[in-house]
Parts: sequence; structure tokens; C-alpha cells
Amino acid sequence: MMLFIIGLIVFFGVHAVPVIARGRRQALIAKLGAGPYKGLYALAALAGFVLIVVGWRSADASQLYATPVYFRHINYALMLIALISLAAAYAPAGRIAAGVKHPMLAAVKIWAFAHLLVNGEVRSVLLFGAFLIFAVVARISAKKRDAPTRAAGPWRNDVIAIVVGVAAYAGIALFLHQYIAGVALV
Repeated sequence: MMLFIIGLIVFFGVHAVPVIARGRRQALIAKLGAGPYKGLYALAALAGFVLIVVGWRSADASQLYATPVYFRHINYALMLIALISLAAAYAPAGRIAAGVKHPMLAAVKIWAFAHLLVNGEVRSVLLFGAFLIFAVVARISAKKRDAPTRAAGPWRNDVIAIVVGVAAYAGIALFLHQYIAGVALV
């Protein structure tokens, strides 16, 4: 359990610097240079991620709560929305990205909440709860600093986001979830 907790602290600690301590981030970039800062940032985030993955198997899997079986269907619907939002974050700007304002953070919030609905063991609550809290804090931080949002683009960009999101959803549901999380969905 200790590796898992350390991994969460390292991963979210690294990600918290640009969100909470923007001045500290700028000072580090000025001191180290943009390239080395990004390299160290990526290395530390990767180290945290690896510790989370390695620590997952030994983390506490006891149940905190059980949810009704039909919550799986709510999870499936929310995951489709999350993946479309994620695709909208990287596709050319469309109305979805403009309406959501921060589609990547929206995708993370929806993904984490959806998984909290169906995973009540301690390690899942810690993992998905940490992602949900981080995404909420990051969104509040972006709103406070008036971070620029995308202008609405043409509808065809939304079609791209929807097609990519649905394709990712199908790939994850039919094949990848088994390998990513060890749980077959179909």
C-alpha cells in the first residue's frame, strides 16, 4: 500500500505545481530552462505513475461500499461522454470544446466520477478520488486565472471528436480495458 500512496503523492504533487504554484513553476523554468524543466517534470510524473501501477496490486482492496449493478450502465454512458470530451480536447476546436471550456479536465472529472460509481474498494476510491479532486482543483484554478478557452469552430470538428471518442470507447470496452485494468467489460 505504501508504494501506491507514494505514487499518488509524487504523481499529483508534480501535477499540482503548475496548477497551484504557477510562480514556482515559472521560477523553475527560469532557473533550469524550459527543456530541462519539462524533462524533469515528465520523469517525476512517470515515476509517480509507475509507483501507482506497481503499488496497485498490494494496495488495500477491501470494500468500502457496494453499488447497485445498474450503476455499471451509468458508468458506461458517462465514459462515452468522457471519451468524446477527451477527443474534443485534442481535435480541432469545435462547439464541444468551446462549450465545455476545458474538455480535458471535464473528461478526467467524468472518468473519475464514473469509476467511483462502480468501484468501492479502498484503492479505487483513493485513485479515482485523487483524480477527481485534482481535476476539480485544476478547473477552479483555471477559472480564477481566466485561462484562455477555445473559440467555437465548425461543427465538422465536433463530428471528428465524436467519431474519435466513440472509436476509443469501442476499443476500450471491447478490448483494452481487460489489459489496462484487468477487468473485461464485455
